[in-house]
Amino acid sequence: MSKTATTDQGFLSQIPDFKLPMPGDLVEGEVIAIYKNKILVDIGGIAVGLISGREAKDSGDTLKSLQVGDQVSAYVIEGENEEGYIVMSLRKASQEKTWKKFLDAFEKGLVIEVSPNEANKGGLLLDIDGIKGFIPVSQLAPMHYPRVNGADANMILQRLQELVAIKFRVKIINIDKENGKLILSEKAAMEEQRVSALEDLKIGDTVKGKISGVVKFGIFVAFNGLEGLVHISEIAWGHVKNPSDYGRLGQEVDVQVIGIEGDKISLSMKRLTEDPWLEAAKNYKIGTIIEGEINRITPFGAFIKLSDDINGLIHVTEISAEKEIKDPSEVLNVGDKIKAKVIAIEPDEHRVGLSIKALTAPTDEEGEKKAKKTKKEEDVESDSEDEDKPKKVVKKKASK
Repeated sequence: MSKTATTDQGFLSQIPDFKLPMPGDLVEGEVIAIYKNKILVDIGGIAVGLISGREAKDSGDTLKSLQVGDQVSAYVIEGENEEGYIVMSLRKASQEKTWKKFLDAFEKGLVIEVSPNEANKGGLLLDIDGIKGFIPVSQLAPMHYPRVNGADANMILQRLQELVAIKFRVKIINIDKENGKLILSEKAAMEEQRVSALEDLKIGDTVKGKISGVVKFGIFVAFNGLEGLVHISEIAWGHVKNPSDYGRLGQEVDVQVIGIEGDKISLSMKRLTEDPWLEAAKNYKIGTIIEGEINRITPFGAFIKLSDDINGLIHVTEISAEKEIKDPSEVLNVGDKIKAKVIAIEPDEHRVGLSIKALTAPTDEEGEKKAKKTKKEEDVESDSEDEDKPKKVVKKKASK
């Protein structure tokens, strides 16, 4: 210790009731000088504190707004140094205040606001004044949960990285002060809202939400702390090949609740629009010949697009009257424009049955004419046969 520091300490020790700040103390003083990365603080008019380097940087960026004459709280990390200054830290002082806030929130079950600054495949990470926090993927609310096809790890990481710096409302579900770690949960912060919303939800309700995930089998929609699935069959009245054609992540949509089983909520987008099949029953009559383009082929038949939402099916058995077709793709291709006859309308089942082979079958009128013609031909043939037969001679009896 320098001669000056020794003299100062001797002087300070003579002041009644004076206690020299010790490492671990949180003290308050007045800023007397500010340099580029260094602050001098007057402690009660009898000692000077030094805050420098990384210790001058805290989560609240205090140094940026600090002015000479301001009161500031700092954490003592070292007694007098060789220059006679009490070495202090804004960073550690902020950390202590933050720990107090976290402990209080944990004990009382309070919701706090945080912003992640990093992501990995397991979740979101944050660092507040050296305190490490972690929000596991499993603890994210529906709107932020990374739903991706096939649980692709790289896609999950990409989705999580998009959440960095976003403000999250969370609850602390585990705290470890000794190691400076917190486990946080966004789901827990929304639990009360979720339970209340679920109690009020009824089948038939129309709700507004945001798309929280688009996968091969449907679209997830988050609303009021809840999340439901619009199955691919409930997206549109027509055939849906790719759900991503009907919505994007974060898009606002209206949906109808069609099922509630515990926490599982089933939703529908198509039921908020008029069922086009009701009109189909009026527009497509049995016996009507239609012309359209084949837009899909399956092992059991080919589909013709009749309108934006309605397809007609030509079953494999209705393709040809001349030979048995086992695979529709042998004779038909997507894009082919063909004619077919309507042979069945089932609005309740959302089916329009079509037939190509029925085009070559006789109509009822043609069949009746053919039947009459055949009967006439049979009669003529019968008469001809009778003419070729020898006449039977009938002899008359002589009269007596």
